[in-house]
Amino acid sequence: MSPFIKFGLISGLVLLLLLVGFVYLPIPGLSVSNPAKADVHAIEERGMNYFEMIEEGQNLNRPFPDMILREDNPITEARVELGRLLFFDPVLSADNTVSCATCHHPDLGFSDNRQRSMGVGGKGLGRDRVGGAEIRRNSPTVWNAAFNHVQFWDGRAEDLEEQAAGPIQDPKEMGQNADLLIEELNQIPGYASYFEAAFGAADSLITFERVTDAIATFERTIISQNSRYDQFAAGDRMALSMKERRGLNVFRSLKTRCFECHNVPTFANPDFKVIGVPDLEGEEPDLGRGEQVGEGYEAAFKVPTLRNVALTAPYMHNGVFETLEEVIDFYAHGGGIGLGLDVPNIDDKIRAFTISDQEKEDLIAFLHALTDESNKPAIPSGVPSGYPVVPHLANQSPEMDAFKPEPMEDRVISVPRVGKRLIVESGARIQDAIDVAMPGDTIWVRPGIYHETLSLDVSELTLIGENSDEGRAILDGKDELSDGMVGSGSTIVIEGFEVRNYTSNGLMIDLATDITFRDMWIENTGLYGLYPVEVVGVLIEGNTVIGARDAGIYVGQSKDILVRNNTTHGNVTGIEIENSVDAVVEDNEVYDNAGGILVFLLPNNPSKISRGCIVRNNNVYENNHVNFADPNAIVSSVPSGTGIMILAADEVEVTQNKIVDNKSVGIAVIGLASLYDEDTLFDVEPTPEGNRIYENTISRNGLDPDEKVYEAGFDGADLVWDLSGSDNSFDEPAATKLPYTLPQSNWSDLRRRLNYRVWKTAIALM
Repeated sequence: MSPFIKFGLISGLVLLLLLVGFVYLPIPGLSVSNPAKADVHAIEERGMNYFEMIEEGQNLNRPFPDMILREDNPITEARVELGRLLFFDPVLSADNTVSCATCHHPDLGFSDNRQRSMGVGGKGLGRDRVGGAEIRRNSPTVWNAAFNHVQFWDGRAEDLEEQAAGPIQDPKEMGQNADLLIEELNQIPGYASYFEAAFGAADSLITFERVTDAIATFERTIISQNSRYDQFAAGDRMALSMKERRGLNVFRSLKTRCFECHNVPTFANPDFKVIGVPDLEGEEPDLGRGEQVGEGYEAAFKVPTLRNVALTAPYMHNGVFETLEEVIDFYAHGGGIGLGLDVPNIDDKIRAFTISDQEKEDLIAFLHALTDESNKPAIPSGVPSGYPVVPHLANQSPEMDAFKPEPMEDRVISVPRVGKRLIVESGARIQDAIDVAMPGDTIWVRPGIYHETLSLDVSELTLIGENSDEGRAILDGKDELSDGMVGSGSTIVIEGFEVRNYTSNGLMIDLATDITFRDMWIENTGLYGLYPVEVVGVLIEGNTVIGARDAGIYVGQSKDILVRNNTTHGNVTGIEIENSVDAVVEDNEVYDNAGGILVFLLPNNPSKISRGCIVRNNNVYENNHVNFADPNAIVSSVPSGTGIMILAADEVEVTQNKIVDNKSVGIAVIGLASLYDEDTLFDVEPTPEGNRIYENTISRNGLDPDEKVYEAGFDGADLVWDLSGSDNSFDEPAATKLPYTLPQSNWSDLRRRLNYRVWKTAIALM
């Protein structure tokens, strides 16, 4: 029997407590406690800045984030040059044999191509270095480290200045005493002029702080942002081969989900992820970020950049994988879980997937196209100390040995054009028309079946599938291709197509503005049907979506959204709005899904807010389909029979909907603590606040709840609230409710807090 059924046994006590509390008992100081509550203002500011970044970009050509700088350490030529000399000078080590460049060699991808680095006492360089004590982690690249929000695999240094101080003093790395180093530098005449040029005359010209400041300044110039991928993103459509472009599509696919953690343009992100990398044999478990911040981050590590990734093998924090193929196989098997390891808190994006040999080859080719050493600094011919600097080396990355590059192909494309309209006849390739399209063009696709994955990385384009007596324009993946479309663009309209039989996703577009999906039939397309993510300005109207293993219509990390007049059925969830701002979901028919309409705020995503969604005038009924989601996906936790669920989202307005005959719950408002372990640390505000439920037609819900409802400690009802959040309102007098008294919009703050206290006390008594 669920806890809420037991409430009936003490309902008299509850009512008495309410009556006495309202009339007689002042409760000064009572407040609603929200678990793991974050700084809401900081989160919202970060979220809105994220949407501004999307609007500033042009297709894949995204602006790089600001470098992490110290105000008291400006970048000057003199400091850069001093930092370069210090970076290559072995004088920084205890035995004058090891420099920063020993483990971060410019010819080795600014890493050392070893499984784990080796400091003082070792002989040689790179994979040939032997004899010293091994450090427990792989040497991360310095390329683009200026954009890291924290440094080291575990994030223990706030910036490059703090990072530089660590290895110099670490007994296993450079083993130097800071004071002894300064004494030694002061005895080297050549350094005085460099420090004076960099910092000016002072009583103590050479200091340890100035050493690390200079090294950090030099490292901020080690920037890679002119790869062939960057040239493609800037508009050169021939910069990538077709193999590499296919690999880009695999990278962006919902099959692999690479792009969700390795965000453009840095191909990294500021989060720490648990993916289940196996520990090296005989080594103690490495808790990574958990060693710095404690519970909830055990075995979480920084998401590294993929720029110049081909140059920096072996991979992962302990160098356990030699090649990119090994890394891809690890992810394809589901991370550490696929290796049979127990991986608590594994990131929900780590899911097993099937990848063909061709897709794997294409993906690896794309990752090699991220290579750019055009800004590689020169190794100095000598340093003021006179100690030998590292020599030039051939790159020793095992990935470079394994990779077989292919020559770029010549492509000649001819597509019939009438004015601003490009005509694609049955049997031709839609992609060819996209590749020659100019801003303002319309691509008109004649009826026929097209077996393609479309890359749509252009702007100001309309793509129309003809629907006439001759039939429809059909994109068919033959249950073999991953995605119907992937792309990044702005001011794009896609309408009229039938999209079917893809294994991962129907139509996906990300990092875009002003996107319209209209009047399409989407069926059996894998995880998602329509999937705009990281988009400002979304219109989805008049579509039918069937058979998605996650969400039929998903809009995530986006802003300014309108989803209207669509029909979704036979999906795990019909419509999902996730980590988004200012969405309207109206006039949709949503039935026979496991969950009807979801408005979610989830942790560990680029956007950290979900606010201002209006769900109105939708017909949400009989969403009793079995939940067939991937068991590692968060949506697998949605009970079959859910009409509308608000998870941790704020200021959601649910009104004028018809919500009937959903067997578990009509509308649920819950916090993240109901779905995650109680000790989970969230990077978002985990409680739903300011949500209003009113003037809906809501009945016959919750009559045959899914087992997941009971397992969560609830029973079925029209309205369910888990008591998280302090100012949600439920103005539905005729609805069945759990708890039996839900706060209404006209309640005082005192009454809300007392109601909360009573029900929390009742639960504790059970």
